[in-house]
Formats: sequence, structure tokens, C-alpha cells
Amino acid sequence: MAFHPYVNFGGNCREAFTRYHEIFGGDLNLLDWSDMPGDQPPPGKPDLIMHAALQVGDGLLMGSDAEPDNFNGMNGAYVNFSTDDAAEAERVYKELVDGGQVFMPLSETFFSPKFGMCADRYGVNWMINTWQAQ
Repeated sequence: MAFHPYVNFGGNCREAFTRYHEIFGGDLNLLDWSDMPGDQPPPGKPDLIMHAALQVGDGLLMGSDAEPDNFNGMNGAYVNFSTDDAAEAERVYKELVDGGQVFMPLSETFFSPKFGMCADRYGVNWMINTWQAQ
């Protein structure tokens, strides 16, 4: 069994997932609403994403553009990125916080050599964590 985050966007899913692909690498698949048989995007919104999937190793981040009248932003949830490499944690945090908002600077905590929280420029909340050496 596995859990995979699924995040919604208010019309900028393509931009966000393209950026995540630049940051994390992996395999990116984007399905436009206009590609779906019998389903049409809202008027004037032909580039909305019906489904996005970014596979990075065993991790899978998914998302889509919500219908414009149904998008309320991301509240109460975070996407967690964990690594055992402190330099990688620093790189990812720096990339994600660029144009976004710092909630907690990346720093040493009692449970992690590097931990921080932020929202990226697309409004997605992130936790960046390094594993404690055992």
C-alpha cells in the first residue's frame, strides 16, 4: 500500500508540474482536459490539466487544475520531501521557496539535521526533511 499526494491548482497546474519536474527530475505525464473524450475544459481555459503525474523513484506526486469555481487553494496539508542528503534538502528548499513563502527556515531540529516548511509560488505547502543518521 502507498499514499500519494494529489494537489489541485487554480489554472497553473502545467506551470507548477513543469517546475517540479525541473527541481526533482523523474518522469512527467500531463493530460489536458481538451484531450479527454467527451469532456471539455471551461470556456476560455483550453490548457487546463485534467491529470498530472510526476514519478520520481518510488515517489509519485499527482495533481490537476480544479474547475475555476471550485478552487480554494491548499489548506491544512503539506507535501513532504525527505532525503538523507542535507545538500539536496538545501537545494530543493531553495528552489521551492523561490517566489513563495517561508513558514520555517531550513535548519537543524531535534528530530532532523535539516527541516523546513514553505509554500511555493503556486501555493503548495511543502515540508523538507533529512533523515536522522542512525
